[in-house]
Amino acid sequence: MATPGWPHPESPFHPGEIAVQARLGVADKIDQQARRMIRDFMPEQHRQFFAKLPYAIVGSLDDRQQPWASILLGKPGFLSSPNEHHLSVKAQPLFGDPLAQNLAPGVDIGLLGIELPTRRRNRLNGVVTATSQDGFDIRVVQSFGNCPQYIQTRTAQWADFDPVAPKPVQAITQLSAADHSLIKKTDTFFIATAYQGDDAGKASGVDVSHRGGKPGFVRVDADGSLTIPDFSGNLIFNTLGNLELNPKAGLLFLDFDQGDLLYLTGNADVIWDGPEVEAYAGAERLLRFRLIQGYRVQGSLPTPWSEPEFSPFLDKTGSWS
Repeated sequence: MATPGWPHPESPFHPGEIAVQARLGVADKIDQQARRMIRDFMPEQHRQFFAKLPYAIVGSLDDRQQPWASILLGKPGFLSSPNEHHLSVKAQPLFGDPLAQNLAPGVDIGLLGIELPTRRRNRLNGVVTATSQDGFDIRVVQSFGNCPQYIQTRTAQWADFDPVAPKPVQAITQLSAADHSLIKKTDTFFIATAYQGDDAGKASGVDVSHRGGKPGFVRVDADGSLTIPDFSGNLIFNTLGNLELNPKAGLLFLDFDQGDLLYLTGNADVIWDGPEVEAYAGAERLLRFRLIQGYRVQGSLPTPWSEPEFSPFLDKTGSWS
């Protein structure tokens, strides 16, 4: 049995993450905590958790090293771990998902196991070791849990579906009125980022994270950029740390009513302070995203999903109005 905690003398964080932690005065505290909570293997509790999930969020990179956030679906058991250092994925990317073009042995990948009904989530960053028509395998590089803040509970019930059944796909370079409508009503989305510099060490790779807020918390600006409040979290700052050194980001928006998926990739930067930050109650800083490319796939996500039960942590947050 592997020793609990981070077994390596080097930090589990790369210089970008450490820089953000230092900027906010939490670097020493988080380093000590992270060496206990971040592992280079999956503990038994995480292995059991992933095995019962019907969906998981994936972060990957295309051939331009642009990140994309995706969702994989399957019957519980489609995620399994033959041992604590590996995860097997028996699912194909949904039709039109950029993930289908990004999978190959040797590429970095991020995985977020999230159980919306219970607000549980666990993270896994790793390397793809093999691909097949049935799915792919991952070697674990980092594994750790996340807090339940800002997650809206939802349940879903759907019959068998074919993930590769053709759906209408629209390639976009700017957001349409329908895209604006989806984004403005969203309370849940996912963001993929990456840093793979030579100085990253064992913290090199791709990360994918959850973001939640009251409907309308993602603001569509006049120039087409998206502005998003960043609330108090677990102080690890994987996403912001990656953006500190690499501005590329991918976003995934889900229409839980119609089943549409909106995949976006572009560049993001952090607004650390100022009147815009102060204008949104509860925001500690903002993310601003600028689109390069995207896809909208109609009816891709199985439905129906229940109406959300909003996180109690949102009571302390405001709105753009």
